[in-house]
Amino acid sequence: MIEKNKPHMHDRRKHVRLPIIHGILEPVNLVFEDPRAKSGTASQPAILSNLSAGGLRLMTFLEPPKTQKLDLHLDLPGLGKVPIKGRISWVRGKGGVFMSGIAFTSISKPHCQKINAMAEDYADCETRIGLKLPEVCVPNCKCHHLCNKPQKDLGLFDGREPQAAPCNCDCSGKRKKR
Repeated sequence: MIEKNKPHMHDRRKHVRLPIIHGILEPVNLVFEDPRAKSGTASQPAILSNLSAGGLRLMTFLEPPKTQKLDLHLDLPGLGKVPIKGRISWVRGKGGVFMSGIAFTSISKPHCQKINAMAEDYADCETRIGLKLPEVCVPNCKCHHLCNKPQKDLGLFDGREPQAAPCNCDCSGKRKKR
């Protein structure tokens, strides 16, 4: 809801976001330059919160490193192993929990395209759910590996006969209003 007397903020994002934390916690290991370490690098565990072709958001329980360069290796279902280089764009902390925005400085074009396709399919699914369409899940969804929505039709992706998503129907084929 937009409040009166407040300027409307325009979304400056170039890429659609794919929320990862939707029932799934995806661990990521940040590797960064650290002159104090013998190897010259150190690492820190993090949890992937959302992902786009241009960057990601991470949650950490330690303050993120104050460095210009990060190396990440994502390994997500449906995406595979993705080596990424990035930089920290922003950090917000509260009560020992830190959220960080990471902008990609290097990612392969095929992985970039795959992430875009997954994020767009996720957004399309959210639109179908919002419109209360009877068939939310589609067989060509690129995001189905990460999906755990109650509307997911498992039969579309494991070779079984597709199942209709549970609905509140009155047995006449029409959906009940909630």
